[in-house]
Amino acid sequence: MTTFADLGLSQKVNSAVADAGYTVPTPIQAGAIPPALQRRDILGIAQTGTGKTASFVLPMLTLLETGRARARMPRTLILEPTRELAAQVAENFEKYGKNHRLNIALLIGGVSFDEQDRKLERGADVLICTPGRLLDHCERGKLLMTGVEILVIDEADRMLDMGFIPDIERIAKLIPFTRQTLFFSATMPPEIQKLADRFLQNPVRIEVAPPSSTAKTVTQRLIASNGKDYEKRAVLRDLIKAQDDLGYLKNAIIFCNRKKDVADLFRSLERHGFSAGALHGDMDQRSRTTMLHNFKEGNLQLLVASDVAARGLDIPDVSHVFNFDVPIHAEDYVHRIGRTGRAGRSGRSFTIVTRHDTKYLDAIEKLIGEKIEWQDGDLTALPAESEGSDNGRDRRGKGRGRERDRDRKRDRQPAPAVTEAVTAPANEDNGEEVVAAEARSTSVKAERKTERKSRDEARPSRQNAPANDDHRERRRYRDHDDGPTPVGFGDDIPAFMLIVANAKS
Repeated sequence: MTTFADLGLSQKVNSAVADAGYTVPTPIQAGAIPPALQRRDILGIAQTGTGKTASFVLPMLTLLETGRARARMPRTLILEPTRELAAQVAENFEKYGKNHRLNIALLIGGVSFDEQDRKLERGADVLICTPGRLLDHCERGKLLMTGVEILVIDEADRMLDMGFIPDIERIAKLIPFTRQTLFFSATMPPEIQKLADRFLQNPVRIEVAPPSSTAKTVTQRLIASNGKDYEKRAVLRDLIKAQDDLGYLKNAIIFCNRKKDVADLFRSLERHGFSAGALHGDMDQRSRTTMLHNFKEGNLQLLVASDVAARGLDIPDVSHVFNFDVPIHAEDYVHRIGRTGRAGRSGRSFTIVTRHDTKYLDAIEKLIGEKIEWQDGDLTALPAESEGSDNGRDRRGKGRGRERDRDRKRDRQPAPAVTEAVTAPANEDNGEEVVAAEARSTSVKAERKTERKSRDEARPSRQNAPANDDHRERRRYRDHDDGPTPVGFGDDIPAFMLIVANAKS
C-alpha cells in the first residue's frame, strides 16, 4: 500500500500530513504528486471530493522549501474561480505548511487593496487569487509576475468556461514561458480540453475516474413536482422533514439556479421555522464568509446557495444536497452533489424535477452515464398542470402583463353611450314592441346628428377667425404654409442696415 512517505515529499510536509491524520493518499494524489515534484505539467481529472487540492498543495510546499520570495514578485500563482474556494486553498496551505515559513497572499474581491498591498510588499511565496483581482493589482503596478515558477489553475473547466478565458490569457502572457502548469478539475469536456492544451506543455494526464462521473458514496434520487414555485417549495419542505424524521439529515446545501430564487427560498424556509442561511454572488464578502463559517460550525442546518458554492468547497460532514432547480449545465450537477459523500462518507442527493426540466435531466443522465432513480413516482404520476404554467415563471408572463394593462386602460375609459337595442324576437305577439323600439332608436340617432351639425356650425372657420387668434391658428397649422413668402426682413429691417456707407476714393 502506497503511503505519503513513498511519494517523495519532504520531511516537513510528511510531518504536517501525519499530524492532520492522513497516511494513505487518494488515487489522484498518488498519481499527481510524483510528476509534480519532477516539475512536469499535469492535467488531473478526478471526482469531486477526492483530494485534488492536496495534489498540488503538498508538492508545491516541498518545491518551495528552497529559495525566497522578493517584494511584489510571487514565486507561485494559484487561480480559483470563486472567493470561497480561494480562501479554502489558503487554509490548506496554512494547515500543511505549518512547518514552513512561507508568506501566503490571498487576493480576492471584497477586501481592502491596502491590506493586500502590504502582504505583497513583504514578498509572497504563494499567491492565491481570483483572476479579476489579480489583474487589478497588475494594472496598478503592484505586482511583477516574472518570478512565477508554478501556475495552478484549479477547477480548470469552470475557469475556462465561465468567461475567464481572456483574463487567463492575459495572465499567462505575464508569466515566464518556462513555468510549470497544473490543471485540476472534476470535468473536462472536449471543447475545454482544446483550450487547456494551449496552456500545457507535454502534460501528464492523470485520470483516476471517468470524466464527469459521480461518487458511488452518494445516493441519488429524483422527486417529481409541478412547475409552480410554491408547489416546489412545499415539496422541498416535506422532503426535508421526512429525511429529518428518519434521522438521516444532519445538514444540507440547497442549490438554486438564480440568485433571486436563493433569496426567495431562504425567506420561505425561515418563515416555516427552518434553520437556514443564504449564499450567492451578490452578497458582500464579509456576509459570505460569515454565512459559510456558521454553516461549517453547525450553527445553520440548511444553506441555500447558488452555484458559487458548487465548486470545490470542502465541508466534509454535509449529509444531504437538495437541487431545488435542475442545473441548466449538466456538469454543475456533478459538482453540486459532490458537496456530500466526501472522503468516503455516505451522502444523499435529491433533485426536484418538473415537466419543463426533462431536457436538462436527459443531459445529466447522458453525462454521468447512468439513470437516476425516481422516488415516489415519476412525472407521469402528477396531476395535469394548469395551462400556461412554466416553473412558476411563465415565458408568456410579459405578454399577459401587457394584456392586463390594456384591460386596466379600458376600465378607466368612460363607457360608450348605449343605444336602445332590439332584444325581443320579431313575431306576432310582440310586433308592436319591435316597431316602437326601432322608432326610438331612429329618433335617438336623428337627435345626435342634429347636435353634431349644430356644433359644427357654431365652431368658427379659419377664414372667419378673429385676428387675435391668428397666432394660435398658425401654431396649430404650422405645417400648412398658405401665406405669402416673406422677402428679406420686410418692414422689420434694423436701422443700422439702412445707413449708407461712404465709398472711399
